[in-house]
Amino acid sequence: MTELRLPRRRYSRGLTLAMLAALAHFLLPLFWLVIASTKSVSDLFHTFGLWFSGGGFELVPNIRAVLSYNGGVYLRWLANTALYATVSAGGAALLATAGGYGFAKYNFRGKRALFGIVLGSIMVPSTALAIPTYLLFSRIGLVDTPLAIILPSLLSPIGLYLMRVYAADAVPESLIQAARIDGASEARIFVTVAFRLLLPGFVTVLLFTLVATWNNYFLPLIMLNNPDWFPVTVGLAQWNAQATSGSGAQALFNLVLTGSLLSIIPLMVAFVFLQRFWYGGLSAGAVKE
Repeated sequence: MTELRLPRRRYSRGLTLAMLAALAHFLLPLFWLVIASTKSVSDLFHTFGLWFSGGGFELVPNIRAVLSYNGGVYLRWLANTALYATVSAGGAALLATAGGYGFAKYNFRGKRALFGIVLGSIMVPSTALAIPTYLLFSRIGLVDTPLAIILPSLLSPIGLYLMRVYAADAVPESLIQAARIDGASEARIFVTVAFRLLLPGFVTVLLFTLVATWNNYFLPLIMLNNPDWFPVTVGLAQWNAQATSGSGAQALFNLVLTGSLLSIIPLMVAFVFLQRFWYGGLSAGAVKE
């Protein structure tokens, strides 16, 4: 019995060490960002990067500087990012949920071909579509508007694929048939019955799209020219370019770091708030096989 337990213990220890290494890999940049946001400009370049400086705790002054710089343009960028991310994530998650439910529960002509197109579109990187999207939107006059960011983000092929797989098992056929016998329309079945069962998958796609849109940089960079419509990613990149230009603007490094820290707080709040919707077994016991 002892000889059988030792390999398992060694395997468990190795797995634990691997998980700790992965955790450190993901948390170390965030830890450095928090530490750097508490330093002054001089301490930022002359003290150890992974610990606080002895010159003072400058987080609050740095936050005030970020929020007040250039007439408070950072708050506008943050509001723009929130608008793009919430509208795009909500719309993309809803479309993916409806489309995945349709692919999973309905049979129609060309179903396999259409789903094959969806799978193929997953393989196409979003950056490869940025220039064609810009040319298309420029012809219809949507460049340099919020719609130039929102409309392309409403399509989530990977979200549609995930919801198709999830809906196949999450919504029992017998439950749909029972609703049809009761006289419910297909739209009502989806809204009142299926959507509640698909809520965990909906939230998953919502968070994936929310993070992708919140951190989106390349699409807003080529679509937007007016700084008033910039998201946080493009705005902070602009500040960073000014800080590295060598024109005596090194103080902007603190604004870039502190602004980056502030920009991830809404995402953390969204994860904490939405994680309660990640539950399983909602349909357990709903029908009797």
